Amino acid sequence: MTFKFVSVLAVAATLGACEAYADGHASAPAQVQNGILVDAKGMSLYTFDNDAAGVSNCNGGCAASWPPLMAKAGAEAPEGYSIITRKGGDLQWAYQDQPLYLWIQDRKAGQTTGDGVGGVWHLARP
Repeated sequence: MTFKFVSVLAVAATLGACEAYADGHASAPAQVQNGILVDAKGMSLYTFDNDAAGVSNCNGGCAASWPPLMAKAGAEAPEGYSIITRKGGDLQWAYQDQPLYLWIQDRKAGQTTGDGVGGVWHLARP
Protein backbone atom coordinates (compact mmCIF):
# COMPACT_ATOMS: atom_id res chain seq x y z
CA MET A 1 0.00 0.00 0.00
CA THR A 2 2.82 2.41 0.83
CA PHE A 3 4.42 1.69 -2.54
CA LYS A 4 1.22 2.69 -4.38
CA PHE A 5 0.96 5.90 -2.35
CA VAL A 6 4.54 6.87 -3.21
CA SER A 7 3.87 6.07 -6.88
CA VAL A 8 0.82 8.32 -6.92
CA LEU A 9 2.85 11.15 -5.40
CA ALA A 10 5.61 10.62 -7.95
CA VAL A 11 3.12 10.72 -10.81
CA ALA A 12 1.50 13.87 -9.42
CA ALA A 13 4.90 15.57 -9.10
CA THR A 14 5.81 14.59 -12.66
CA LEU A 15 2.51 15.92 -14.04
CA GLY A 16 3.02 19.19 -12.20
CA ALA A 17 6.49 19.53 -13.68
CA CYS A 18 5.13 18.84 -17.16
CA GLU A 19 2.47 21.54 -16.78
CA ALA A 20 5.07 24.04 -15.57
CA TYR A 21 7.28 23.15 -18.55
CA ALA A 22 4.37 23.60 -20.98
CA ASP A 23 3.42 26.95 -19.45
CA GLY A 24 6.93 28.26 -20.04
CA HIS A 25 7.12 27.22 -23.69
CA ALA A 26 5.40 28.59 -26.75
CA SER A 27 2.50 26.86 -28.38
CA ALA A 28 1.42 27.73 -31.90
CA PRO A 29 -1.38 30.29 -32.13
CA ALA A 30 -2.74 28.45 -35.17
CA GLN A 31 -2.91 24.94 -36.51
CA VAL A 32 -3.08 23.51 -40.02
CA GLN A 33 -6.42 22.10 -41.09
CA ASN A 34 -7.19 21.13 -44.70
CA GLY A 35 -4.04 22.94 -45.86
CA ILE A 36 -4.82 26.30 -44.25
CA LEU A 37 -4.10 27.94 -40.92
CA VAL A 38 -6.99 28.07 -38.45
CA ASP A 39 -7.33 29.44 -34.93
CA ALA A 40 -8.04 27.38 -31.82
CA LYS A 41 -11.76 27.29 -32.70
CA GLY A 42 -11.10 26.04 -36.23
CA MET A 43 -11.88 29.41 -37.83
CA SER A 44 -9.97 30.18 -41.03
CA LEU A 45 -7.14 32.69 -40.89
CA TYR A 46 -6.31 35.20 -43.60
CA THR A 47 -3.53 37.49 -44.79
CA PHE A 48 -3.90 40.95 -46.33
CA ASP A 49 -1.89 41.99 -49.42
CA ASN A 50 -1.77 45.61 -48.22
CA ASP A 51 0.21 44.66 -45.09
CA ALA A 52 3.97 45.04 -45.04
CA ALA A 53 6.16 42.34 -43.49
CA GLY A 54 5.51 42.53 -39.75
CA VAL A 55 3.16 45.52 -40.09
CA SER A 56 -0.64 45.50 -40.05
CA ASN A 57 -2.34 48.04 -42.29
CA CYS A 58 -5.84 46.84 -41.37
CA ASN A 59 -7.15 49.17 -38.66
CA GLY A 60 -10.43 50.85 -37.73
CA GLY A 61 -13.31 49.66 -39.93
CA CYS A 62 -11.03 47.19 -41.67
CA ALA A 63 -10.21 45.50 -38.35
CA ALA A 64 -13.93 45.41 -37.49
CA SER A 65 -14.53 43.25 -40.57
CA TRP A 66 -11.19 41.45 -40.38
CA PRO A 67 -10.49 40.96 -36.65
CA PRO A 68 -6.78 40.50 -35.96
CA LEU A 69 -5.64 37.26 -34.34
CA MET A 70 -4.64 38.87 -31.06
CA ALA A 71 -1.67 37.78 -28.96
CA LYS A 72 -1.32 38.10 -25.21
CA ALA A 73 1.46 40.12 -23.63
CA GLY A 74 4.33 37.83 -22.71
CA ALA A 75 3.41 35.17 -25.29
CA GLU A 76 6.37 33.46 -26.91
CA ALA A 77 6.25 32.90 -30.64
CA PRO A 78 7.13 29.41 -31.87
CA GLU A 79 9.17 28.94 -35.04
CA GLY A 80 7.51 30.53 -38.07
CA TYR A 81 5.35 32.85 -35.97
CA SER A 82 5.97 36.32 -34.63
CA ILE A 83 4.09 38.87 -32.60
CA ILE A 84 3.68 42.35 -34.04
CA THR A 85 2.55 45.54 -32.37
CA ARG A 86 -0.51 47.05 -34.01
CA LYS A 87 -1.27 50.75 -34.32
CA GLY A 88 -2.52 51.57 -30.84
CA GLY A 89 -0.23 49.08 -29.12
CA ASP A 90 -2.25 45.83 -29.23
CA LEU A 91 -0.38 42.64 -30.09
CA GLN A 92 -1.19 40.46 -33.10
CA TRP A 93 0.07 37.10 -34.32
CA ALA A 94 1.84 36.87 -37.66
CA TYR A 95 2.96 33.86 -39.67
CA GLN A 96 6.09 34.25 -41.82
CA ASP A 97 5.86 38.00 -40.97
CA GLN A 98 2.33 38.23 -42.39
CA PRO A 99 -0.25 39.43 -39.84
CA LEU A 100 -3.13 36.99 -39.34
CA TYR A 101 -6.83 37.86 -39.37
CA LEU A 102 -10.26 36.29 -39.08
CA TRP A 103 -13.18 37.25 -41.36
CA ILE A 104 -16.43 38.40 -39.79
CA GLN A 105 -18.48 36.63 -42.49
CA ASP A 106 -17.09 33.20 -41.59
CA ARG A 107 -19.77 32.10 -39.14
CA LYS A 108 -18.56 28.58 -38.33
CA ALA A 109 -15.38 26.54 -38.34
CA GLY A 110 -14.23 25.47 -41.77
CA GLN A 111 -15.78 28.34 -43.72
CA THR A 112 -13.45 30.18 -46.09
CA THR A 113 -15.71 32.92 -47.46
CA GLY A 114 -13.02 35.60 -47.11
CA ASP A 115 -10.62 34.06 -49.60
CA GLY A 116 -10.18 36.49 -52.51
CA VAL A 117 -12.29 39.31 -51.05
CA GLY A 118 -11.34 42.54 -52.83
CA GLY A 119 -8.53 40.65 -54.53
CA VAL A 120 -6.34 41.36 -51.46
CA TRP A 121 -7.46 38.86 -48.81
CA HIS A 122 -6.17 35.28 -48.92
CA LEU A 123 -6.32 32.16 -46.80
CA ALA A 124 -3.21 31.84 -44.67
CA ARG A 125 -1.26 28.77 -45.72
CA PRO A 126 1.72 27.12 -44.06
